[in-house]
Amino acid sequence: MKKWLFSSLVILFVLVLSACSLEQGSEEEEEPNGNDADTGDGEVVIGLSISTLNNPFFVTLRDGAEAKAEELGYEVRTVDAQNDPATQLSDIEDLIQQGVDLLIINPTDSDAVGAAIESANNADIPVITVDRSATTGEVVTHIASDNAAGGKMAGEFIIEQVGDSGKLIELEGIAGSSAARERGAGFNDAVSAAAGFEVVAKQTANFDRAEGLSVMENIIQSNPEFDAVFAHNDEMALGALQALEAAGMEDVIVVGFDATADAVAAVEEGRMDATVAQKPDLMGAQAVEAAEKVLAGETVDEFIPVELELVK
Repeated sequence: MKKWLFSSLVILFVLVLSACSLEQGSEEEEEPNGNDADTGDGEVVIGLSISTLNNPFFVTLRDGAEAKAEELGYEVRTVDAQNDPATQLSDIEDLIQQGVDLLIINPTDSDAVGAAIESANNADIPVITVDRSATTGEVVTHIASDNAAGGKMAGEFIIEQVGDSGKLIELEGIAGSSAARERGAGFNDAVSAAAGFEVVAKQTANFDRAEGLSVMENIIQSNPEFDAVFAHNDEMALGALQALEAAGMEDVIVVGFDATADAVAAVEEGRMDATVAQKPDLMGAQAVEAAEKVLAGETVDEFIPVELELVK
């Protein structure tokens, strides 16, 4: 009898210990899940694809986006397409695979970027474009200055400065980019409306300072009679300015677009005549603010304009 009672007590003790071990194991398994929430697994992650960080304008745009994201507690993963549409497509596909919550895209090429945007659409990732638009794919909103209005502003300023008539040069941005198309359209609208003015040469320099220098040198050699140069961005304008100064053509009016620090300094020094001021830091910040609303399920305008002004 005593032997049976002892055996029963041993069995009961083992069962109690087993039950306690199972309960403790269950609690240990649940604990990591509680900790995951504290380590930021629920943080909003925004993918930012920039056309090129070799241009200070886009560096400022990125900085504006990252500063606003930090303020809101978001993470921004920035990739640099280096002005290559194929690289941009690959970069965006990588961001999609990483499972970002939203994409902000500054297209290298407005047509080519459509395939990447459609991939994001298929993955149910909202897309916002900034500075340059996309021709295909579903975009929640586009944030940019009115490029056509800016081009017209530059053209009207040049016409006012030159006088009754004049021969003009146009340095164009990347072919296929909305910024180049729109700025060129606005500029040529202003020229067409003014009797006695004509664009005697137009050539792309791909928004690049070194190419702006090279293209301007070639134009000076082949067609040295002109009164003013309008460049679709400041980098090309500064390259053109360098070529003109080297050729001793310091009376030629030069107008750029973007109001980068180097361009504004050149205007203040009297070397460059004007630049159309965009606000890239504000563009970046507004893109993240729009992202916040989109992710919260709010409706945003299809186009969010950013103010322009002429720095002269």
